[in-house]
Amino acid sequence: MINIQREEDFWSQQMEGSEAGTGSGVIYKQEGDTVYIVTNHHVIEGADTVEIVLSDETQHEAEVVGSDLFSDLAVLKVSGLGIDQAMTIGSSENLKVGEPAIAIGSPLGMAFSGSVTQGVISGKQRTVPQDFNRDGRADWQAEVIQTDAAINPGNSGGALINIEGQLIGINSMKINEQDVEGIAFAIPVDSALPIMKKLEETGEVVRPYMGVEIYSLEEVPQAEWQSTLKLPGDVDGGVYVWSVERLSPADQAGLQELDVITELDGKPVMNMIELRQILYYEKEIGDDVEVTYYREGDQKKATIKLGVQ
Repeated sequence: MINIQREEDFWSQQMEGSEAGTGSGVIYKQEGDTVYIVTNHHVIEGADTVEIVLSDETQHEAEVVGSDLFSDLAVLKVSGLGIDQAMTIGSSENLKVGEPAIAIGSPLGMAFSGSVTQGVISGKQRTVPQDFNRDGRADWQAEVIQTDAAINPGNSGGALINIEGQLIGINSMKINEQDVEGIAFAIPVDSALPIMKKLEETGEVVRPYMGVEIYSLEEVPQAEWQSTLKLPGDVDGGVYVWSVERLSPADQAGLQELDVITELDGKPVMNMIELRQILYYEKEIGDDVEVTYYREGDQKKATIKLGVQ
């Protein structure tokens, strides 16, 4: 899979396409003459055109159906390839640590396309922090499968399969540090499938929306917890509200700047990631959520009807 981005040629003053990166993908669904391909969001991010390269080395332009930052998944479709079979979908729920795992993809570019590496399932339900805006703070915790099958740049978006040839994960990342070997991660297929379906249907994943800009309380110096936020001594975590969008669900519920949210529907919220995980995994647009928060040292509660941005 090739990510092509247009850039202006200085001499001709014309836009020309150049290869911005490569990755892998999985044909997971076939409908008539059209096949659907899943890959990583970061593989196709910023692309003006995406081309796929089949095993016979023919290249075809693909349509990006939809893409999602938080799950790092994207769905593409192509017609007229003459392909009448997609990869068999397995399950990641009952994986056992130590069972074989096989990674397929194009490490280091198209020169090594179709490479196969073998390892084992090293761990299940691992969480890996994600910093999307590269500001040094984690924005999300990806829940992934850990494997020691060799996964390198270019493998992203490729298949992780079991010994029966069934898709169990979408290869996504590796720990790229000098002293680290054999630690790579894949998105479990069971959590990927609902996202893929939403991208097929609407081209995006719409998540519940409160309308607040928040930061983890741990980012605030301890001295400010009492002096500025006036928090009681027994509060040891939460998120503080930096701003509230006008007419948003949070605004209509009465939340204000410098409020500190500590619970959603009675569940403790220690940081920004925990708040997002409750909203994105457990709640739906239109749900009423009871928010417990502190303002000027007093604990308060408010009910927010989750909206859509």
